[in-house]
Amino acid sequence: MAENLLEIQNVSAAVHEKTLLHNISFNIKPGEIHVLMGPNGAGKSTLGNVLMGNPEYELTGGKILFEGKDITEEDTDKRAKSGMFLTFQDPLEVPGISLESFIRTSLQQITGERPKLIKFKKELEEAMDVLNFNHSYAERDLNVGFSGGEKKKAEILQLLMLKPKFAILDETDSGLDIDASRTVSKGVEEFQKKVGGALLIITHSTRILDSLHVDKTHILVRGRIVKEGDASLVQEINEKGFDPFIPDDIKEQERKERLAAAAKAAMDAVKSADVGDFK
Repeated sequence: MAENLLEIQNVSAAVHEKTLLHNISFNIKPGEIHVLMGPNGAGKSTLGNVLMGNPEYELTGGKILFEGKDITEEDTDKRAKSGMFLTFQDPLEVPGISLESFIRTSLQQITGERPKLIKFKKELEEAMDVLNFNHSYAERDLNVGFSGGEKKKAEILQLLMLKPKFAILDETDSGLDIDASRTVSKGVEEFQKKVGGALLIITHSTRILDSLHVDKTHILVRGRIVKEGDASLVQEINEKGFDPFIPDDIKEQERKERLAAAAKAAMDAVKSADVGDFK
């Protein structure tokens, strides 16, 4: 068995020919919890999508290995069947298929066997209880009419039921109040205890981390890993923000971009005024 569950080797990626990730490299061992933090637009969600093989993102360099196997060219469904999982910031509504049916079908696709109904229902209800999730939601169309918090609970319910070896939680706690955030955190903690799967948690808030043991923290800025450390780095970010960790060359680049944007806005305003004079 490979020492590392996931290996990200010098990964660069682009969307519509715009490079969003630059030579990202780090490894995640089985059972580890890694946290990925950074300012808005840093590329955190992009990395999650690239790891899951979202075809909208073009991998322009590097390799991704899962359990020692090169999965760089594999489709998303193959990655999911091998034990990878991704939650969404804004889960889609899927009319016509219930939450229960979706999870049961997903399990069958992963294991190749049809889940035994009584055992499945019992496990589903136990998982819903962990999340304080009304059992009636199992029969409702997937995410249709769900509140933001209910959609996030449905995502964590899938995590508990599908039991992946590695899960990427993409801002699962965003937009949640304190109580809902605690419930989601409890579900993630339960996943860790019962499944022991590795996690890459993408977050702006740290409430979801309160009951978890973080092994490593990564700070991503403009598509680059600029700082790595242990759980104490999360506390540093809480106290100081991201600015102290942003390299001078990135700050200079951002300053030039702001000046260029201001100059363009001024020129556009002048052009609009000139056009108005001729009317």
